[in-house]
Amino acid sequence: MKIVHLDTSFNGREASSSLLASQLVNRLTEGAEAQVHYRDLSQEGLGHLTEEIFMGFQLPAEQRNEVQLAATAKSDEYIAELQDADALVIAVPMYNFSTPSQFKSWVDHVARAGVSFSYTAEGPKGLLNIKKAYVIATRGGQYAGTGYDFQAPWLEQVLKFVGVQQVEFIFAEGQATEQAAQAFQQAEQQIAALA
Repeated sequence: MKIVHLDTSFNGREASSSLLASQLVNRLTEGAEAQVHYRDLSQEGLGHLTEEIFMGFQLPAEQRNEVQLAATAKSDEYIAELQDADALVIAVPMYNFSTPSQFKSWVDHVARAGVSFSYTAEGPKGLLNIKKAYVIATRGGQYAGTGYDFQAPWLEQVLKFVGVQQVEFIFAEGQATEQAAQAFQQAEQQIAALA
């Protein structure tokens, strides 16, 4: 089994989402021959997609400038990791009703027409063919199933768009409330049941 494991919190490996994702990766790899490719996106320094970089993705390599070559090389590296993965584990806290900007930046470097998805007569088709993504979503309040959860629907849409076949969410909500410890424990139990 090959797993791509992404942390996205500003708090790194000590964040609640990261701790839960680490537990999940340990459970998934327990007793199995596995290869885990770990990235802390808050430490990657990826930067946001710009017009220059976006245009560079569409140019032949020999026509790209230095900025475009570097960005395309990083994008190709991320996509190659996913092309080789069986599963994706994403630790993602909710920031302002969505994901951390560094995760959105990663998505913008991964979702490339003709590389990770294609447009067909039947509509867009994902090209990555990853069996499953596990999303550990931590939130300060209670948002799942409400009109304020813009994070989970977008995550599921964008992951399936590039070829993830199934998306499983594990929520630890209320992390800024008195129910934080109980919610964390419930997420741990869900992880144990999944794995």
